[in-house]
Amino acid sequence: MGKKGKGNMLAFPVSRRSCRLADATRKHSRSSNRTHQLRKTRLKNLTTRMKRLRVEMEEISEEQKKIKDGQRQVREKFEAIELECEQLRKETKLITQQSLSTQIRLALMFQILKARENHDFSKASQLTSVLRELIKRENQQKEAFTAN
Repeated sequence: MGKKGKGNMLAFPVSRRSCRLADATRKHSRSSNRTHQLRKTRLKNLTTRMKRLRVEMEEISEEQKKIKDGQRQVREKFEAIELECEQLRKETKLITQQSLSTQIRLALMFQILKARENHDFSKASQLTSVLRELIKRENQQKEAFTAN
């Protein structure tokens, strides 16, 4: 049963059943190839998405670091401003006290001048003692303040 005599005859007889089986095998093979191709495409898409997500996560991480650094800088500036405000409050209080002290001294000096003008030398002497004591106390307070 060679190929010579009858044209397209195969070396073995082909039944309908074996043709159907061959067709089913080819169809299964094609669908298996499609399934394999789909899985491969899905895996590739998944890998691409994962890479993109990793890049985005890295960018987000960098942004978070920048935000954290910015917050730290703002906190440091805020603390510096608070310290400066506290220093300004102390200086303002000191200036107010000095102003009040100056007004008291000027008032005492004015009273001393009036007492001398009125020839009330005992009162002038008493007011002068008060003024000296006041100045002495103020100097002690200044020394204590500068020591701190």
